[in-house]
Parts: sequence; structure tokens; C-alpha cells
Amino acid sequence: MEKPWKCGDCGKGFRYPSVLEIHKRSHTGERPFTCSVCGKGFTHSSHLRRHNLTHSNERPFKCTDCGSGFRSAQDLVSHQRTHTEERPFSCSHCSKRFKWSSTLRVHQRVHTGENPFTCSVCGKGFTQSFHLCRHNLTHSNERPFKCSDCGSGFRSSQDLVSHQRIHTEERPFSCSHCTKRFKWSSSLRVHQRVHTGERPFPCCVCGKGFTASSSLLKHKATHSKESPFNALPERPASEALRN
Repeated sequence: MEKPWKCGDCGKGFRYPSVLEIHKRSHTGERPFTCSVCGKGFTHSSHLRRHNLTHSNERPFKCTDCGSGFRSAQDLVSHQRTHTEERPFSCSHCSKRFKWSSTLRVHQRVHTGENPFTCSVCGKGFTQSFHLCRHNLTHSNERPFKCSDCGSGFRSSQDLVSHQRIHTEERPFSCSHCTKRFKWSSSLRVHQRVHTGERPFPCCVCGKGFTASSSLLKHKATHSKESPFNALPERPASEALRN
């Protein structure tokens, strides 16, 4: 269908002039719909209505599977994918599919190389804001997240939760191919290569592939004439008898 209504700023076309007017607010910064409670402005009236629910405990949209309540129909539809395993958002670069559009946007940065979150100290870029927040702690010695079992400190709550599995023996990551369970998602990813046959760590000498980088490092020693164990020179039998 033709889109005759064009934006003078970016050239994007629209089917209706009303939609064009709404779009123009992304350039002008105009937010004509204001929250009467906190004063926050919005470009769409629907966005304001959804925001208003944050000032109340009302969650009128109920999940028929688990009974959880949500503030909007959109939030409910998004939640229901945890039950249905529906993945409606597909990557145009590869075959991967995702439950949420936000997850797809983050994934696509793997292909585009986009790192929109930059460290102000060292300039390193990150695909997600929470990765930047975690990285920022590497520039300080602060470890505010303490383990209640052993007192160890960690830079992020995620690191603390991961550490606590040492004490609880919890194994929340299960393999979809077999019955094995793992404490950490990284261990699960390595294990799954047993089923998929993926060997992402190739030897630059002979081309042999390995499921883990540690296996590759061990293999590389076979191409070196240096033995990690230096054999002691054999003593003459006469000397041995004297001792």
C-alpha cells in the first residue's frame, strides 16, 4: 500500500497524516500527553494510559495458565510466551528466533557489531547496559554484594547468585537433550556441544576442533617438542649404591 505522507526530517513514509504527526514528535521531542501524578510526558495517549497503571497496584490482565496479573494486554501477551515457548521474532541474519523483540534487538548487535553502551573510563563498548554497569566495577575495588554463608564479596548480584550455588548445590540449568543439570549456564553451553557436535575452538596448526578452550590449550602442547615435565638425569649405578 502506498505511503504518500512523508516526514520532512527523515523521509519515512506513512499511510495516514495522523500517524505522520505522531511520528514527527520523535524529531521535535514534543510530548503532549502528561501524567498528572509525576509530570512525565508521552508521545502517545496509549503510552500515558499504560504509564498511569504504574501509580497503582491494579493488574487487570490475568494469565489463565498461572494466574499472574499484568498492567497491560501487551505485558500479558509477552508473559504468556513463557508457557507456550512461542518465538515470533526472527533474526534476519541467522536462523535464531526470540520470544521478545528486545532480546532480538540485543542479539542483532552480534551481527552489526554495534556496542551502544560505552565505558567513560576506558572507552570499551558493550551491547547491553547491564554489561556496562558490571564492567564499571572493574575500575574500582568495590564488592558490595556479600555472601551470607562465607562472607565473600562480589561486584554484581549476578556474580553473587552464581557463587551461592557452591553452597546450595543448586543446578538450575538443564540440558534439553539429556537429564544432566548444571550450576552455571556457561557449563551447560559447553556440555551441549557434545550433542550438537559444535567445536568452536580450532587448532591453528592442524585444524582439529575442540568444544572448550581449555581442551585446545592442552592439545597445542602436542605440537610442541617441549615437555611440561623435565626428566631428571639418570644417576650412575655406582653412585646410587653409595647412597
